[in-house]
Amino acid sequence: VIWGGSYSAAKIAAEQMPVLQLLVLRFGLTFLLLLPALRGLAGASWPAALAGASVLGANLLAIFVCETFGVSLTSAANAAFLISLCVAFTPLCEWWLLRVKPSAMVATAAGLSLLGATLLAFQHGAGAGLSWGDGLMVLAALLRGVMVCLTRRHGQRHGLPALTLTAVQMGVMTLGAAAMAVAVHGTAWAPLPSSASFWGAVAFLVLLCTLLAFFVQNYAIARTQPSRVALLMGSEPLWGALIAVTWLGEHMTWQGWLGGALIIVSAWWVTRSPH
Repeated sequence: VIWGGSYSAAKIAAEQMPVLQLLVLRFGLTFLLLLPALRGLAGASWPAALAGASVLGANLLAIFVCETFGVSLTSAANAAFLISLCVAFTPLCEWWLLRVKPSAMVATAAGLSLLGATLLAFQHGAGAGLSWGDGLMVLAALLRGVMVCLTRRHGQRHGLPALTLTAVQMGVMTLGAAAMAVAVHGTAWAPLPSSASFWGAVAFLVLLCTLLAFFVQNYAIARTQPSRVALLMGSEPLWGALIAVTWLGEHMTWQGWLGGALIIVSAWWVTRSPH
């Protein structure tokens, strides 16, 4: 539900500040809040754990660059739905990276989710085509599938506390986003907006969508099969669409709502399995 609202919040914030600077602000504030959690790095194995967590942070930065630019170039509802393709991509990534062949149920649920995402993406007709923003969201979905599997493998090898892992990821993402912002915009940054809508969106993104949501995700992935995590996250697009329609006044067709329903059904179906 929280991540579903992140697309509308990110769209509001990105309209008032350059995307890369917004990412620096979002991740930098989160990192400062998580500094005490870095005590979890203490121990003989911390260099290897830190290196692995840094790789996860770099992957996560790539996801957010694609997502934030993507949502600025397409509708918030479309962005929320297209990111759900990670549900279909994750079993393939799990097979590739973890050598875990997806079960027939997971594969079927992923296919159902993919069908739902297709209906959502082309709800206004095939002739409308996909925009650059849509393409970036699809790339972000693929990277999310990789991210879930890499986080699972890192947890099995190093066992870092979820909050510590989140703190390292935020630090890497802050440095990476800052380097990209300087490379693109130079050292002269735009002044911070003063509007209540901007800071309300930033507070929502930092406290709920980043600090809380990524801690919960890292905690769950270390204890649950990656494909199941991805499918459980498959309800995110429907919440994203509902918030975009009610908050931003965006419009969806019946095909779009049908696609969202298929994604929810696939997520519900996989949670009924005891395995």
